[in-house]
Amino acid sequence: MDFLKEYWQFLQQRKKLWMLPVILLLLLASALLLLAKSAAVSPFVYTLF
Repeated sequence: MDFLKEYWQFLQQRKKLWMLPVILLLLLASALLLLAKSAAVSPFVYTLF
């Protein structure tokens, strides 16, 4: 959790809060790709793309 706290402080100090949605979208896309490897969830994930 220290990493997230430091990262949030970095974003606030450098006024780079626009990066937060980009990073969240990348994390969401990577989570979907990891879920796509699961056989039970893959048909539902593939319909999104």
